[in-house]
Amino acid sequence: MSKTKYTYAVARIRALEVSLLTNAVIEQLLACKSAEQALQLLVEKGWGDLTAGTLDADEVLNKEEEKMWQTIREVAPDMHVFDVLSLPKLYHNLKAAIKEVCTEVENKNIFYDDCEIPGEEMFALVQNKEFDKLPGNMLATAREAFDTLLHTRDGQLCDLIIDRATLEAMLEAGKKSGEKIIEEYAQTAVAIADIKIAVRSQKTGKNADFMKKAMVNCSEINVDQLTQAALAGAEEIAQYLEGTSYREGADALRISPSAFERWCDNKMTDSMRSQKYESFSVGPLLAYLLASIRRSKSACCFLRVSFSSSVTGRTSIFMISSFCPCRRKASLAPSPCNIPLQRRHRPPPPAPSGALP
Repeated sequence: MSKTKYTYAVARIRALEVSLLTNAVIEQLLACKSAEQALQLLVEKGWGDLTAGTLDADEVLNKEEEKMWQTIREVAPDMHVFDVLSLPKLYHNLKAAIKEVCTEVENKNIFYDDCEIPGEEMFALVQNKEFDKLPGNMLATAREAFDTLLHTRDGQLCDLIIDRATLEAMLEAGKKSGEKIIEEYAQTAVAIADIKIAVRSQKTGKNADFMKKAMVNCSEINVDQLTQAALAGAEEIAQYLEGTSYREGADALRISPSAFERWCDNKMTDSMRSQKYESFSVGPLLAYLLASIRRSKSACCFLRVSFSSSVTGRTSIFMISSFCPCRRKASLAPSPCNIPLQRRHRPPPPAPSGALP
């Protein structure tokens, strides 16, 4: 392929980068006294659909994600290189469909529609056991997870099977993309997921067999060594990380759980910093997508905390400024994402994080 195939796409993305949330806008959001005021500010900055005439948080956030992907579809020469980002949604739909079919409990608004197999279609495939219509290695995964949940009623084991398959599919998609930066992103995403699994397994007392079934080997993480470290304790996990390129995670882990979670988010975006100077690769497009997803998560945090503050009457600025992914400083503050805003039309974008809650 020509070296210049991404030239136009990168130029277009460079022009759009100025629309991302800036520190000045974040300060304005911090000053908002209600969720409605924060939402109005986002709409004034171009979020959502200005012609809709209504201020609905779900619609604004969903519309912003739709616009992001529409932009990429318009400029990207090949959308398949971004499969690594959509696979978590696809496997989430599989997980949700299997649980609905096996438990016979209907849950509204739990599926994604912006992936290869939308929610209703996935539910129908699982309900009719038409697993052979699923792409790639999803066939074997679906059968195993379905039979496991049906016969054992063990939801966590079902999650483990599908989450591991998600990580494996991401690694495969990264290799098939033919783009070095996409493969590196997949490797980093899987490594972060493995580290999260180890940390959470250590806290909940999971055994070695569970961790080895949940984690996937990647370029920098050795599952056997990380498992042994997790069995020994949190400090041993930190010491293991110090011998890898994820050594900063060791410091975050020693500070607090929230600092560690923030580091996990930051690590994914930090890996894209070098793409600022690229002009002839897919890297800037990937960086724009990740930055857009990150700003949407930030906006969601602001709205959640603003909504909670209006209900409880408690000041929420410390929580927002401490947790917001756009802020670099780690904090002991609890995650405002644990505070319900309202039922979303779609679940928040999933990140591969293993089978543990």
